Amino acid sequence: MFRNLSILALVIAMFLAFVWATDTVTLQGERTIYTARCEQGNWQGELCTGKLVAAERYRYRVLKAHNEVFFWVVSSSEPSGKFTDCAIQDGRNWRCQTNADAARSITLEMARGFPVADSSGVTRPYHAVSKLTWVLLDNGIPITSTAMSPPRPPSSGQVHVPGRRLAP
Repeated sequence: MFRNLSILALVIAMFLAFVWATDTVTLQGERTIYTARCEQGNWQGELCTGKLVAAERYRYRVLKAHNEVFFWVVSSSEPSGKFTDCAIQDGRNWRCQTNADAARSITLEMARGFPVADSSGVTRPYHAVSKLTWVLLDNGIPITSTAMSPPRPPSSGQVHVPGRRLAP
């Protein structure tokens, strides 16, 4: 009996660790993007030729009822930003129009929970890493030299929100 409970506890602990590491469950309408920078080297696509280190964490909070997205850099004294003209499906799928705060953000759009790279150059450049990779890098454990490639936007280039559409 004790052995079965131990195995069950281990399976539950592994499942919870996976959920935490992948940000599968987040606060409703909120998403954190973990970034890395390349020290003593250069970026070649998503490969850092130097030392990959943890950088900023950008947090986005969606207010669907107001068509707004707030964002800020975690643990930074930099003021938060706000997008007010947004098409929002949910916390992981939204698209906003450019405004004065866009230059302080890394994206104007989230698709399937990932930031979509801004081809217009209005937003900040970034190299995203997983939450687990960021935590390890932040603790001085360099487990990789590669950042994640940003996902491609949905094929239509638009977030579908019933009754509301933004041009690509």
